[in-house]
Amino acid sequence: MKIVPALLLFILSFTFPAGAQTASLPSTYCNPMNLDYGFTPIPNFSEQGRHRATADPVISYFKGKYYLFSTNQWGYWWSKDMLQWNFVSRRFLQPYHKVYDELCAPATLTLGDSLLVIGSTYAKDFTLWYSQKPETDTWKEAVHAFTAGAWDPAFFLDDDNRLYLYHGSSNFYPMYGQELDRKTLQPIGERKDLIKLNDELHGWERFGEYQDNTFLKPFMEGAWMNKYKGKYYLQYGAPGTEFSAYGDGVYTADHPMGPFTYQAHNPFSFKPGGFTRGAGHGATFEGQYGNWWHVSTITIAVKNSFERRLGLWPTYFDQDGIMFTNTAYGDYPHYIPTKKVDKPSELFTGWMLLNYNKPVRVSSSLPGYSANFAVDEQMKTYWSAASSKKGEWIETDLGEVSTLKALQLNYADQDVDSSFLGKMNGIYHQYQVLGSKDGKKWEIIIDKSTNKTDIPHDYVELHKSVEVRYLKLVNHHMAAGKFAISGIRAFGFGHGQKPGVIKDLLVLRGEHDSRSAWLKWGQKPNATGYVIYSGIAPDKMYTSVQVFGTNEYYFKSMDRGKTYYFQIEAFNENGIGERGPIIESKIIESKSSL
Repeated sequence: MKIVPALLLFILSFTFPAGAQTASLPSTYCNPMNLDYGFTPIPNFSEQGRHRATADPVISYFKGKYYLFSTNQWGYWWSKDMLQWNFVSRRFLQPYHKVYDELCAPATLTLGDSLLVIGSTYAKDFTLWYSQKPETDTWKEAVHAFTAGAWDPAFFLDDDNRLYLYHGSSNFYPMYGQELDRKTLQPIGERKDLIKLNDELHGWERFGEYQDNTFLKPFMEGAWMNKYKGKYYLQYGAPGTEFSAYGDGVYTADHPMGPFTYQAHNPFSFKPGGFTRGAGHGATFEGQYGNWWHVSTITIAVKNSFERRLGLWPTYFDQDGIMFTNTAYGDYPHYIPTKKVDKPSELFTGWMLLNYNKPVRVSSSLPGYSANFAVDEQMKTYWSAASSKKGEWIETDLGEVSTLKALQLNYADQDVDSSFLGKMNGIYHQYQVLGSKDGKKWEIIIDKSTNKTDIPHDYVELHKSVEVRYLKLVNHHMAAGKFAISGIRAFGFGHGQKPGVIKDLLVLRGEHDSRSAWLKWGQKPNATGYVIYSGIAPDKMYTSVQVFGTNEYYFKSMDRGKTYYFQIEAFNENGIGERGPIIESKIIESKSSL
């Protein structure tokens, strides 16, 4: 639909009305993390179009600040609160390193008053850097040539000051462990084989978007180690970074070099459904107030298999020492805590998505990139306007007047200039968001028409909620490419009824392969979608899957021969319905089927 000239003039000349608001300092965040992601620096990775990409993150809480490193960013971020991140430009490779990967899958280590960092390499000449004030570019060499040659490395300093290295990235070789000399920071002795994938037993480790495992063995990568109450937690990513079911598993031990035992609940970090998918190859860390977090990779994998973003998930240890993350509604707004939090429910705002698959109008559309792709809750799809010109717009109808609490604007990369390789400095987004109750009288809700920062996944928490039915996002300036949106996501509360309880969940689990089950349930006419919970006990249902627009799901992430429990709830823009009864799925396979 073409924009009417009179309306265009109205929008572009609209002044900020008395009493209108800008965003206040936020108390909430929303995945994917709103970072000024760099573009992939690798030309043959962007033949389908230049695009932003990163993955394999690690966050270190050091001297009261959070430091975030991830693949190929030509720098890193720091934050006081994990709400607002500051980018520090820095190249860590030496001039003689002739590779594209600038800190690919980095590892960090806190030693006394210093933070250390290194990237992945099979070579033995990468530098291990340190800084005592990493909020600025003040890095020095700790070790000029680190001789371990580790890909996807992770460091761990134990309470007795013995230092260890874990690493591995392969669909054949295991994950390795090795002790390091605390003084020289070089390897001691031979590395040791620690753990390997077992996809014949663990359903979630099977390769493929649908875990069919018919063409390639799965990959184990992304080592990480934590210690909690005397127990060691060795973590790993699987089965492949390009898949929605990319997750992180964990083995435990009483010694940092094992022997290791597969945790009964796995994967402990998992998000195969919703707008952001994938929660693998990450790092677990303890932050402010003693709260634990897991930062991980989110997959897009449209322009390239390595097109990815980052997500942040609250993490917990239960009374039995089971590690788990909470990813239920994990890409909806959550609070950053200001105290110690013991229950996942304390961090979820309860603000619901208001515009899933609701009517959309746009100023123009590029063929193949239709308007409703901006509200289909799939990060892989997006709407694109025909240009990047000021005045292009997209309007989303919430269906009824609703209470708006926050808005997330996810930009997509369409027809980005061919020169955009690596971190691009000086680029920025500018826009306005207008709201209306009737589609006739409009007021500005958010004004970023003078913004000078790069905000590809901008999340704006309103300091005062507004009652609105229509939202119009108007482009003023694009950081790169055409005006394209993968998700305009409005959060708050509708004024209708929540969906009712689902009492007819059916779990059909095959006797020949109990790694998989088909789930079916009755539709709720007023439901936007459903969240399926599963786990190894009624009080350990830590896995969640969010589905939209269907009343069935093929769940393929169980361990063979193990009893699982399932429960389901429906949700819509008005809230979350009561969970249904817990269903036990008990299968004991014969030895001949193993």
